[in-house]
Amino acid sequence: MRWSGQQLGVENDSALPGLARLNNLVRSVQTPEFAGMTFHEVVAKSALNKVPGQSAMPFGYTINPYRGCSHACTYCFARPTHTYLDLDAGTDFDSQIIVKINVAEVLRRELAKPSWGRHPVALGTNTDPYQRAEGRYKLMPGIIEALAASGTPFSILTKGTLLRRDLGLLVEASRAVPVDIAMSIAVYDDELQQSIEPGTPSAKARLATVRAVRDAGLSCSVFLMPIIPHLTDTTTHLDRALAMVKEAGATGVMYSALHLRPGVKPWFMQWLGREHPELVAEYRSMYFGASSYAPKEYRAWLGRRIRPLMARHRLDGVEEGSGVALAGAPGLKWADVASSTGRFDSSRSAHRRDASVPNGDGADGTAGAGHPPTLF
Repeated sequence: MRWSGQQLGVENDSALPGLARLNNLVRSVQTPEFAGMTFHEVVAKSALNKVPGQSAMPFGYTINPYRGCSHACTYCFARPTHTYLDLDAGTDFDSQIIVKINVAEVLRRELAKPSWGRHPVALGTNTDPYQRAEGRYKLMPGIIEALAASGTPFSILTKGTLLRRDLGLLVEASRAVPVDIAMSIAVYDDELQQSIEPGTPSAKARLATVRAVRDAGLSCSVFLMPIIPHLTDTTTHLDRALAMVKEAGATGVMYSALHLRPGVKPWFMQWLGREHPELVAEYRSMYFGASSYAPKEYRAWLGRRIRPLMARHRLDGVEEGSGVALAGAPGLKWADVASSTGRFDSSRSAHRRDASVPNGDGADGTAGAGHPPTLF
């Protein structure tokens, strides 16, 4: 069934229990163009999300036109946010996408308020604004136009090559406000990339997008993150990655080691146990117990390995969380973006539905029903 054939206000069996309780759910849509996926269209009550005052973020507000992400990155830190809707952080996050169909209209109203202070706004800090659904819903052009017209500086972080569609709008916006663009490209081995982030464009396609942004006269940095221990941290992989980033014309690089938040770790470990069982014991040691971050010793070792390579390729770079501005970033600092956005209190979702969350750490490839994961 196509979008045009699905009526508004009609209850759909694919609207899962948590979503059915939402009073702003318009309809749930399935289409052969996106096999295995359901889009839950909602009427947004607000567009701007205020970043907590104690946050170290270089921006004051975020916009998330979508919740959930078809990029299906196994390591995505935003997965647990889906549990607030009684959806699980695994398969549901990848395939049950919330679409704020009126987000641009709501945003224009919010930006028109006399109290709006033109604070920097970030897109892509939770789920990707240029995931595949954007090709159908076309929410970003209205968002870009609204931000530029109001004099609000903004940044976009994406894995999506669909950004190229809006390059003309972004160039026009940059004449009015600071615009910062970053492309997330973590894996430069095609086979591994398709395994660990199966819904994303290839590294080659994303690098071509970096080049297109640069050719349009805009700055574009690359997030080389996460660097995955024992899989993408070899000198060969890092050197090749940085060479490709340099050739694409990126204006800077940010890197960080993999971190596995509560709610993300079991899904990543399930993938690791299936694809690289020889690494499970090492990861259990590195990310022991409730630890989300790679050991300090590993992060220091990674810095010693990658910094000379960045120097060799004459790339300005920074480790995530250092608070240093990337080269070419017009007034906004990409600092701690990926690790500190989408923060959540895991206790809030302890009672939520988790029917497809794997038991234990998931490393044995099994999935238990109705039991919260034990994180080591």
